[in-house]
Amino acid sequence: MPDEICNLSASDSPTADPGAITRVAGIEVGHFSDTRRPTGCTVILAKEGAVGGVDVRGAAPGTRETDLLAPGNLVEQVHGIMLAGGSAWGLAATEGAMRWLEERNIGFDVRFGTLPIVPSAVLFDLPMGDARFRPDAASGYAACEAASSQPPAEGNVGAGSGAMVGKLFGIDRAMKGGIGSASITVGGVTVGALIACNALGDVIDPDTAQVVAGARTADGRALLDTRRALMRGDLPQPLLAGTNTTIGVVATDAVLTKVQANRLAMVAHDGLARSINPVHTMSDGDTLFALATCRVPLAGGRPGMTVLSAMAAEVVAIATLRAVRAARTVTAGSLYVPCAADLAARQVRT
Repeated sequence: MPDEICNLSASDSPTADPGAITRVAGIEVGHFSDTRRPTGCTVILAKEGAVGGVDVRGAAPGTRETDLLAPGNLVEQVHGIMLAGGSAWGLAATEGAMRWLEERNIGFDVRFGTLPIVPSAVLFDLPMGDARFRPDAASGYAACEAASSQPPAEGNVGAGSGAMVGKLFGIDRAMKGGIGSASITVGGVTVGALIACNALGDVIDPDTAQVVAGARTADGRALLDTRRALMRGDLPQPLLAGTNTTIGVVATDAVLTKVQANRLAMVAHDGLARSINPVHTMSDGDTLFALATCRVPLAGGRPGMTVLSAMAAEVVAIATLRAVRAARTVTAGSLYVPCAADLAARQVRT
């Protein structure tokens, strides 16, 4: 059977069992959630190293060590990815992850020491409570301490703690975002995703095209549907650039080159386009990393890059949807941010 061909029947629908990114051999996930306000960080560890790639589509990213993932640059493997709240301040969480890995002699041998490679991306969650509290090195270290190969918690945890979605018509009409995970296995190859969704736009169920969470109507009682509102001429509120952003990781156990890992990160954004509208805006810093733990060769009838690309987009879309479905309502000071489940329940009652 050609390596690009596989059989996936309707009964094998990937949404039947959403899985988790930790089903990819060699991947562990740990969260740190700050109890002082809704913020935190999430680390994705590849202790044995993984071929890394990245693709940045949003116009207002907050990132670290993304240039080294370009195919022409030196470093081939990374040892972790840090996702954090706190805007650019949250990049400090990476220092804690690096210290944790260095203590265990995990990293790139630079002769004078072992240097862990931990690229990072952040999202903007500062409206949630006292913005002086944001992830730092201690937070990143704690996330590593909590890391395991068990399915990670979803919703209001880690980098998704303070996430919101649907802010185009004002933050007072937004809803709760969060973090979600999913995985698919086809032909002996697994692809998983972990997505922290803090999007400017609405989150859509890609199977039904229905808005699940996003901007609410002026009275706050129902979903507005941002796409249709914009098309009929409703004007969004002025926005501060970079106050949104969806970040995440797509991982596979397939053997990939650095070029292929970057391609996987690129096509994984198709999953965001299916589940967020609008996406990749001037006020989002949407960034997806790709990791390949290189346990399964793409040979012997296993899926090739075309199928892997389709799997990556699929798991990103599912994980994004799960991020808002697992989220819970938050009140931070005067800011009330309902979750999808609570808004749906209120509409049923009325």
